Amino acid sequence: MEAIDLERAVRVLENGGVIVIPTDTLYGLAADVFNIAAIDRVFDIKGRPEGLALPVLVSGWEQVAEAAKNVPPQAQALAERFWPGALTMVVAKAAGLPDRLTARGPTVAVRMPDHSTPIRLINDLGGPITGTSANISGGADPSTLAELTDQLGGHVAHIFNEGPTPKGTASTVVDITSGEPKLLRLGAIPFEQVLHTWQTAK
Repeated sequence: MEAIDLERAVRVLENGGVIVIPTDTLYGLAADVFNIAAIDRVFDIKGRPEGLALPVLVSGWEQVAEAAKNVPPQAQALAERFWPGALTMVVAKAAGLPDRLTARGPTVAVRMPDHSTPIRLINDLGGPITGTSANISGGADPSTLAELTDQLGGHVAHIFNEGPTPKGTASTVVDITSGEPKLLRLGAIPFEQVLHTWQTAK
């Protein structure tokens, strides 16, 4: 994979391409969430099942409105406590978000990463990007560039690799569409902390 700078990385995304980026949790596959051809490419690269949606990375709370709607007020309290960081919130998807991204489901998983690389990329692109892990679906999550190259080297042409390496622990994923947080995946943030923050925000 070829290392590229920020300006070129943004151009790749604007043209419907997919790049590998580091995040605070894992290496990820970045694409413009509003470009259906790019989303198709992410599915092809990963060999991802059609029924599995792709998560979305944002650069701040104000950007959530581009991907989500009817967000519970407690969600902002979670964002203030855990963003940027390893908490992914599943919320109702915005009408303008492609169905392909969410596997035609009514929800979307959103996170603000604690890493300068995706934040800079999102800000310069002017919108959210995909944040799915950079691996073949069902395979191990690469923690080094060597492991990444072994899995995806022949599938992804570019990597935007600035800032610290990922910590290697996936984000905690909670569904907040039902009125109370529901744990979907335990990760870097204890679920008890999420519940406490939610309950004190009521």
